[in-house]
Amino acid sequence: MSSPAIILFSHGSRDPLWRAPIEAVASRIATQHPGQRVVCAYLELCTPTLGEAAAELVAQGAPAITVVPMFLGTGKHAREDLPVLVDELRRAHPKTHFHVQSAIGEDVRMTALMAEIACEPPPA
Repeated sequence: MSSPAIILFSHGSRDPLWRAPIEAVASRIATQHPGQRVVCAYLELCTPTLGEAAAELVAQGAPAITVVPMFLGTGKHAREDLPVLVDELRRAHPKTHFHVQSAIGEDVRMTALMAEIACEPPPA
């Protein structure tokens, strides 16, 4: 069985520069894990939406999709908006298994990395 496809889910912005870090994560996954299907999706202000991204992956035959909330914490979007959207996905694609990870910023590895970056001395 193939690995689940991945959707990196973020808030969204009209500013294309804002999307660059999320898209860089997707590019890194694609480079480090050839064959791993990964797409970005956004809550608002840009596309694709979560529903559009999921439909694309389902059309490509993904039997399972992992949604990774690219938020620093479990705020309103991760706590209230995302569960509603995932319920809609499950109804629209009943043969596809959807798994939602915790907000990326709550992973202890991310906390450690952010602390390490914050403590770096300024460039000379």
